[in-house]
Amino acid sequence: MFKAVDNDFNIPLKRKTVQRMHVTKIDEHIHLIDLELAGMENFIASYVLKGKNTAIVETGPASTVQNLLSGLKELDVKPEEVAYVAVSHIHLDHGGAAGTLLKYLPKAKLIVHRRGAPHVANPEKLWTQAREVLGNIAEMYGKPESIPEERIIAATDGMVFDVGNGVKLNVVETLGHASHHLSYYEASSQGIFTGDAAGIYLNRFDVVVPTTPSPFRLDMALASLKKMINLKPRFLYYSHFGKAQSAIEKLQVYVKQLKLWAEIAKQGIEKGENLEAISGRILESDMAVQKAAEHIKSHPILSETVPNQSVKGVTKFVEKFGNAIK
Repeated sequence: MFKAVDNDFNIPLKRKTVQRMHVTKIDEHIHLIDLELAGMENFIASYVLKGKNTAIVETGPASTVQNLLSGLKELDVKPEEVAYVAVSHIHLDHGGAAGTLLKYLPKAKLIVHRRGAPHVANPEKLWTQAREVLGNIAEMYGKPESIPEERIIAATDGMVFDVGNGVKLNVVETLGHASHHLSYYEASSQGIFTGDAAGIYLNRFDVVVPTTPSPFRLDMALASLKKMINLKPRFLYYSHFGKAQSAIEKLQVYVKQLKLWAEIAKQGIEKGENLEAISGRILESDMAVQKAAEHIKSHPILSETVPNQSVKGVTKFVEKFGNAIK
């Protein structure tokens, strides 16, 4: 069996599995790496920002860490050049690889919401809960590794991280999808790394699909969207997936979409409908979801998360808070 070791990242390699990663330049100083979870293209992205130093936004799940490292090598990024690894939140598909990744990046520190910081230092509870909620999908993502506390930056709204050469990450607290969610505004490109705060962008169809798992907070999500709109971005950099133009319009459409889901859920609850019936009416009424219906239905992950977990999150919010959103 052929085995080699990558000189920069010290990654054991096997000849049959070494592939050229899908790396795309999307701005003067920003590249996207398609992490290709289980061979799925256009599903999870990691972004590399190159200034005097280098920053990475979103690590993806633990199972794709070698794909990310291979992408960094393709970009000729040396391990010691990476100053920051920023994650939007600690869900396994966004920050699950952080602990493993930092072992290869000797000078990098992890930027994470202050509420998420304890769970990346000790991810056992996170892993247990993920397996309970996601089942086989959690296994597909892989188990996260712990991170030494001295390498964790517990970030708050308004913090700025300077990568050099005019490249800066501005922290924007965007709660709703999770209670520990951050987005990052990059002023020189006028773009926002949205995490899950602006939904899932299916670039093949140019539509956005809600990602609203329990305990979703619609009121906070709408406030976060307003905050992002007020930044007047030109571009959105979705973790799922890729760069999108018409940023303000997409954010405004997503506001209407979330309100539509909540209104249908409210009507369903009043009629005594079960979750399956509410889900059916939501998916039939949302034109964006309809446009990508076959893709969602056949997708190994979206087929579970969109009609079940996301609809459940919105419905649970409405059950708890009633007509709190006008």
